[in-house]
This record gives sequence, structure tokens and C-alpha cells, in this order.
Amino acid sequence: MLFKEIIGQQAVKDRLKRSVKEGRISHAQLFLGPQGSGSLALALAYAQYISCSNKQESDSCGHCLSCVKYNKLVHPDLHFVYPVALSKDIRVSTDVATKWREVFLDNPYITLFSWFEMQDAENKQAIIGVDESAEILRKLSLTTYEAEYKIMIIWQAEKMNQQAANKLLKILEEPPDKTLFLLVCENEDQLLRTIVSRTQLIKIGKINETDLINALIESNDLSPEAAANISRLADGNYSEALFLVNENENAEQNLLSFQKLMRASIKFDPKAVLPWIDEISAAGRERQKNFLNYALHIMRESMVLNYADVSLIKLGVEEQGFVKKFSPFIHTNNLERFIEELNKAHYHMERNANPKILFMDLAFKFNELLNLPKPI
Repeated sequence: MLFKEIIGQQAVKDRLKRSVKEGRISHAQLFLGPQGSGSLALALAYAQYISCSNKQESDSCGHCLSCVKYNKLVHPDLHFVYPVALSKDIRVSTDVATKWREVFLDNPYITLFSWFEMQDAENKQAIIGVDESAEILRKLSLTTYEAEYKIMIIWQAEKMNQQAANKLLKILEEPPDKTLFLLVCENEDQLLRTIVSRTQLIKIGKINETDLINALIESNDLSPEAAANISRLADGNYSEALFLVNENENAEQNLLSFQKLMRASIKFDPKAVLPWIDEISAAGRERQKNFLNYALHIMRESMVLNYADVSLIKLGVEEQGFVKKFSPFIHTNNLERFIEELNKAHYHMERNANPKILFMDLAFKFNELLNLPKPI
């Protein structure tokens, strides 16, 4: 992965290259950025630049033996850890390494949702388990094969369970010689504070709108007008932009599911609520969490439509039509509670809550909130 292949983020790229040139490479770094910002791609480009045997002023050479292996994700001194769906046959990242290479090389802006969808593991919880920690220790006990550094990239580091995180903490405190940890994270609050405190923070923001528009025009053959519209909706998230370009059916499914829930909840119609609960409970856990995030998005956009400039809303055409009708039900008396309940549901879903009980409770809560009177 070359720096030039990553959309925008020039200030971060310059900082990373400067640290290599000045010999200030921290042994543990936390790449913290929102979904679709390119944080994983940046970590890999940084690792490749460190290992490149013919570094250029602005990038890796792309042609030396190290770069060739990095481009295929087969360099012997590059190691990946990522969430997996634990099962009898899958315990650690290397058990699905072939699939990982295939998925990442197809799209370096991969999301956790798409990663699990491609594994046909949507009903499983995304986790980095304790067995992974033992595998990390084993790999890093080996000497380097070709490069100066052994580099361990941990994607979605916040998905480590408590045992795995505690074991990682020990090796971060006393790292093997010439070993680099690059943790890639979207939610810093879900990481152990002791791990965060032992890493150098590389903060990555959303992609600049101009950079995102240019990338969409260049890579997806869009008109400037279409690219600008998608960029506005994606809000600096290239993964979301690709989602919109491809008109992924998940967007339609989420909107339809949200409409069903709201219509069934407002008067609490059991004949409508119960089939909806059965339907969403049958979906994978990652899809359920994706729906809860989508519901949060609709709530916020409804409030924007009510109280701010209409041009600020980030919705597709069909969503706008629905939100114009739905937004009168969202106001200052219930918005905060809606967001609280959705965040709480997402939290419990992360911890393996029973989906039927969780969504039934959510429907009851929504019935109460939708019927709260507007402020006078």
C-alpha cells in the first residue's frame, strides 16, 4: 500500500514519513480514526514505508522485494490481527488469512460489517479473543526474516476481549526488540485506558470533502455533480461513499426496517411489531448493530430537518421523503431519550443480548417516546 493510493490525509502522511526519516519510530502507535477515514490503509502504508529498501522522498518505491511482498500482504515480517467469528475451526486471525488478504486487497477501506458479511458470519460476534494473544506472543518471539522490524497491525483493536487486552498490555510494556505495534481503532473509549496510555496517538479525521469528491470522480467515473452529492451524504467516510455509489441493498433494507418499526411502535400494533422483531432477530448480529447505527442517523437528521438548514441533511432521495413525514415526531422532548435508548441497545448487542428481548423492549420505549407531547 502506497501513501499516494490513500485518499487525502496529507498532514498525517507527512507526519508518518517524517517520523521514519528522523528515526523517531514509536514501538506502539494507535491509529485512531472514524470508519472510512483510511486509518487501516495508513497503518499499512506506514509499515511498508518503514520496510522499503529503496525509500523515496514522498513514498515507498513500490518495486523492491519488500514492497512487492507488502503489495500482496505476504511479507514474512508483517503480521495482522483482526476480529473473527469464533468457532470450532476458527480461533485466530491466521485461520482466515487467505480470506482477509482477498477482502483487504479488494477494498482497503473495509468495514467490520462488510468483513463479517463476506465471511458469512453475520450471526457471530466480532471479537479478538485470548487465543489471539498467545499467537501474537508466538509470532513476535521469532526473529525478523527480511526487514529491520517485525510489524503487528491490529485492526479494530477495541474488539479485544478483556483477557486478550490484558495480555497485550504486558507485551506493550516490555516489547521485543525491533517490534512495532500499530493498533487501528475507531472507538478509543472501548480500549483499556492502560493500553491507550502506552501508545503514541495518530489521530485521523474524516476525509476532506474536496479529496473525497476527486477520488469518487477518478475511481468511480462519476460526474462532478454526482460525486459532490455522494460526498455530502458520506460525510468524509469513503466506505459509506462506496456504499452509496453501489446502491447497496442494505441501505434500502435499513430504511424499510426503520419504517416498519416506527409505524408499528407509534400505536404499538402487536400484529406488526412481532413479525418485525422476528425479521430483524433472524438477521446477523453485525447487521442488527448496523441497523441501530442507521436509526441513530435518521433520528439526528430528523432533528436537523426540524431546527436547521435543510441543506445540512445527509440523506438520500427516498430517505428524505420519509424523514419529512417522520421528523414532526422528533423534538427536544424525546430526541435525547431516543439517542440514549439506541446507544444502550447497541451496547447490549455488543455484549450478546438476546435480540428478541432487546428489540421488543426498544419497540415499547419507542411507543412511549413517539407519543410524548411536543414542547410548547
